[in-house]
Amino acid sequence: MYKKTVLVTGGGGFIGSHLCERLLNDGCDVICLDNFFTGSKNNIRHLLKNPAFELIRHDITLPISLEVDAIYNLACPASPVHYQHDPVQTARTCILGAMNMLEIARRLHIPVLQASTSEIYGDPKEHPQTENYWGNVNPIGIRSCYDEGKRAAETLFFDYHRQYKFPIKVIRIFNTYGPRMHPHDGRVVSNFIVQALNHQDITIYGDGSQTRSFCYIDDLIEAIVRVMNRTHAAETGPVNLGNPTEFTVLELAEKVIKLTGSKSKIVFKELPQDDPTRRKPDITKARNLIHWEPEVQLEEGLQKTIAYFRETLKKS
Repeated sequence: MYKKTVLVTGGGGFIGSHLCERLLNDGCDVICLDNFFTGSKNNIRHLLKNPAFELIRHDITLPISLEVDAIYNLACPASPVHYQHDPVQTARTCILGAMNMLEIARRLHIPVLQASTSEIYGDPKEHPQTENYWGNVNPIGIRSCYDEGKRAAETLFFDYHRQYKFPIKVIRIFNTYGPRMHPHDGRVVSNFIVQALNHQDITIYGDGSQTRSFCYIDDLIEAIVRVMNRTHAAETGPVNLGNPTEFTVLELAEKVIKLTGSKSKIVFKELPQDDPTRRKPDITKARNLIHWEPEVQLEEGLQKTIAYFRETLKKS
């Protein structure tokens, strides 16, 4: 039986490492490509002895030639603290990285999946967000390197698809959390958990009324694999992947304090520029196309994530 070889860019990251693990469990040979700008070898250390797993340290802004059967393009800093650290490199990763992966897919005529983001909707004027919504994005703001970089990557994917006729899949990932998140990535879930476990003040930017929808990592990975495995060439996406249950940031902080038994107090600071006030996916398309919706409730997912961070902080 033929064994597929799958390339995962950003495979040392939070989402990428879980995807590598899942693909190995599904019987694939997996090539993990990462420059470890934000990813960590610790995320994939347990996979290194697996003969079906190969790690290549490489920056996808530089061309590379590989022989594979499918590509999942996840490589890119994905949290504000990381993508704003080097905004030019973030834009290069989004755009040049996409082109380099598309060139491999064009040459081999293989399917390639682009991990896009809910950030392409910006601070949305439509709620919840459907895939037909074009977004409300500031093209020159401090978040634009990521927001507009991902929008440009989507453009490239669809132009390559129309011009060269090979299969593409585009997913738009909404807030995702779980084990292997970077403890200092500036995301709201990891921030709150780390602050709570250290009994530090929990910092909320704005008044806490802004909303987010939190999807547990296992649910997201299941959806990503299902999208890629849809073989019909016309099913390109984009497809929203996320949890449509909406929580305020203040509600999240209160849940984290309760679940950690923390003595932390909540403090409020000024909202950063262009921070979206509401974010919630319409996942009708995912329900119809891949028969998927999230199963893990927020409290259950937070308990697993808190347990992971508790162990991680003990070792640091």
